[in-house]
Amino acid sequence: MRGRGYALAALALGVVAGLTPAAAQEPGTVAAGVIRVDYGRPLPISRLDLPPEDMGFAGAELATADNTTTGGFMGQKFTLETVTVPPDGAVAALNEMIGRGVQYVVAMADAPEVLAFSDAAGDRALVFNALAPDDTLRNADCRANVLHVAPSRSMETDALAQFLAWKRWGDWFLIEGSHPADTALADAYRASAAKFGQKIVETRVYEDTGGARRTDSGLVQVQAQMPLFTQSVPDHDVTIVADESAVFAGFVPYHTWDARPVVGSAGLRPVTWSPAQEAWGGTQLQSRFEKLAGRHMRPEDYNVWLSLRSLGEAATRTNATDLDSLRTYILGPDLQLAAFKGQALNFRDWDHQLRQPILLASDNLVVSVSPQDGFLHQFSPLDTLGTDRPETACSFN
Repeated sequence: MRGRGYALAALALGVVAGLTPAAAQEPGTVAAGVIRVDYGRPLPISRLDLPPEDMGFAGAELATADNTTTGGFMGQKFTLETVTVPPDGAVAALNEMIGRGVQYVVAMADAPEVLAFSDAAGDRALVFNALAPDDTLRNADCRANVLHVAPSRSMETDALAQFLAWKRWGDWFLIEGSHPADTALADAYRASAAKFGQKIVETRVYEDTGGARRTDSGLVQVQAQMPLFTQSVPDHDVTIVADESAVFAGFVPYHTWDARPVVGSAGLRPVTWSPAQEAWGGTQLQSRFEKLAGRHMRPEDYNVWLSLRSLGEAATRTNATDLDSLRTYILGPDLQLAAFKGQALNFRDWDHQLRQPILLASDNLVVSVSPQDGFLHQFSPLDTLGTDRPETACSFN
């Protein structure tokens, strides 16, 4: 287990300064933590996608600095503790944090660990899901003490489907990976196609054979094999790649048999944040983050930043720092969370999913933002993305 603490506003934090439980629970203090679970996954295809050591933690540091700036005028203090753990140490890390007075925990983890965090936290802490996209966490496996800042798979696939419908690219060729997460993502695309009147002309599964993806021979094999794999597909407008495991998606653009746009896990991607985002004051957030971290802001950083900023917003608006007050405000209708996306955000009361626009980004540009114009909803256009109230299987009872 590796721990990491930050000092903010002349306040010593976490185990770095030997903070006692009594000090962590001082009146006027909001104690938060980030737990990042290390699953030991294979390296990404491109070295440009290697995760930085401070992934997520840098977003947490910026959010805590932002919260301290506003909360300082009201005598409020915000502390931060961060830790990286293996999956079998995740719950122990959570319990240790809560034992030190942390009441708000951001989980950078997969669905099984998010559920384990929820069960262990009970009514002692609020858990923010900053990574897991599983729709089941927002439906049958929903938890009252979990807030989902990361968008669900269906929110992302709906966002892309709306854009493709607007473009009138209605015939899809779907390539899905062979891992369970890839199948779940492909299922979300199938549901989005049905939801928005699109047609999947054919689906093919790309089997992960565990080959050397980053060698010279691997590149030669891909250049020879991918065109053959995508040959003889019925006429289609776009190739959609469902490769959440990041096994092959990067090799699909420019290698398909037919000259068609590639979207999904490569090419045009639905994301919660992009380093290219400049609109609605995004440049200001990007600049502050780059000054702090010395790199671009990734979606993981943005999700963690947004999680902790909700605490600062709630503390400022309620002039309170206790768990009950902040939880009630964050989950209530008055939350107006500034997120550099053109509108204030809040959480859905039926599944605790954060409503938010989804960026559709290429490597260097934000091409569009969903929900698209013309997709209407009786309450909020943002609820055209993902599971709507009449469709939810969530019950907090």
